[in-house]
Amino acid sequence: MQSNPTLRQSTATWCKIGLLSFGGPAAQIALMHREIVENKKWLSEDQFLNALNFCMLLPGPEAMQLATYSGWRINGTLGGLIAGLLFVLPGAFLITLLAVIYAFFGDVPLINSLFLGVKATVVVIVIQALLKVSKKALKTHYHTSIAVTAFISIFFFNLPYPFIIFVSAFFGYLILPNKINVKQVQQSQPLTKTLKTILAWLVVWWIPILLVYLISDQKILTEITIFFSKLAVVTFGGAYAVLSYMAQDVVITKDWLTAGQMMDGLGLAETTPGPLILVTEFVGFLAAFQEGGIKLALIAGFLTLWVTFIPCFLWIFAGAPYIDWISSQPRLHGALSAITAAVVGVILNLSIWFMLHVFFEKISDVQFGPINLLWPNFSYINVPAIFLTSISIWLIIKLKWNIASVLLINASLALLQSLIN
Repeated sequence: MQSNPTLRQSTATWCKIGLLSFGGPAAQIALMHREIVENKKWLSEDQFLNALNFCMLLPGPEAMQLATYSGWRINGTLGGLIAGLLFVLPGAFLITLLAVIYAFFGDVPLINSLFLGVKATVVVIVIQALLKVSKKALKTHYHTSIAVTAFISIFFFNLPYPFIIFVSAFFGYLILPNKINVKQVQQSQPLTKTLKTILAWLVVWWIPILLVYLISDQKILTEITIFFSKLAVVTFGGAYAVLSYMAQDVVITKDWLTAGQMMDGLGLAETTPGPLILVTEFVGFLAAFQEGGIKLALIAGFLTLWVTFIPCFLWIFAGAPYIDWISSQPRLHGALSAITAAVVGVILNLSIWFMLHVFFEKISDVQFGPINLLWPNFSYINVPAIFLTSISIWLIIKLKWNIASVLLINASLALLQSLIN
């Protein structure tokens, strides 16, 4: 490993990651792995995977939490804050800008075309990282079996992500401790310090909620802060696991958005950098815009971001000091290594989901008894996306070009193709 960078050096890298973190958790984890493990060597493979295991157990966006932990590990609490914020803020700014345009003018096809080139590049980044992480995570045939089972469970049978992680961890706890060697680490974090950290972040989290409740006469703001605070606590399995629950509540129960608006918001979140859960910002913004105009919408968007992501800092800063100790306990390490293996299967599922939605404009859910299958409509194949992905494969894998250059080339080509048509 290289020596830890200065805060200025790491901030530049986190800014780069935040700007390029397109494509959902699979792509974002891949990008971070490439930058901070392979290129910079600021974290070891084991440190990265142990942190990933831990983040997969937490509610909220696992990639943002992994960035926060990595920043904490490299530069302390301030480093963690900067890494987490820079992972979220570029996408949050873009979502705000696009939400304003959407609120006044509706969907923007030109922007969707621009981001098509970005997504085509991300496909290659995801595949590349999946192969590298698999080599490190699948240490025994037990791990390989867990990964395959996890993939089949979630891709074909649509089993809940938290259930898959729990069963994998239980299996690893019982079976794997004798299959791998771990180095013992002493835990030195005082419990009182952890409790102070939890209390401090609870105060930071809830002060804006209480202020809105006590000062504002806009009922929608209180409803938004409470709803998304609850969501931050139950979003186990990341954004994909909670989207259906959120969509149902937002569209049917609360009647804040129509189903079409919800899908448009998801589309914007998928095509911008940052966690997919940034769709919550779009929902909060549009719900308030329809209630009281642009000023109220901007306040609601900020509050939604606050209550969605502040809890992530709570989970990480309270739990990060224990990750090395947890990973050094044979049975707990066995459970965590099983989670890593299961995550390989889950990331493979997300990768296929992402590729299908990039390469095809229409995807259907096909049911064969208990088996649920995503089936592309080959009449709606996206030829430009496949062409741009082929360019990415050639430039990134064959010629070893850096990602930023390939992203710029593909985005420009996609925009040019859109303008010509």
